[in-house]
Amino acid sequence: GEQQRVAIARALVSEPTLLLADEPTGNLDTSNGVEVMRILESLNADHGVAVALVTHDADVAARARRQIRIRDGLIESDTTSTGRVVRELKDA
Repeated sequence: GEQQRVAIARALVSEPTLLLADEPTGNLDTSNGVEVMRILESLNADHGVAVALVTHDADVAARARRQIRIRDGLIESDTTSTGRVVRELKDA
């Protein structure tokens, strides 16, 4: 978890408005994964940083206010944490 926290700190030096996180919890145990997610959530809620996060972990995705699911390079669904479907695309 220390490497992820250091990477986040380095990314914040330039005070970005958008933070891109590719599998930030992928190689972490549960407690460190939760801590990294808390940091990312705090950046968004407390500092207004938009966080775009890529994950294959359903538990991590469930913490997001908005989920955009991509399958085979196409947007499959776009939902908010309230379960409201923003947009859903289905096979014809």
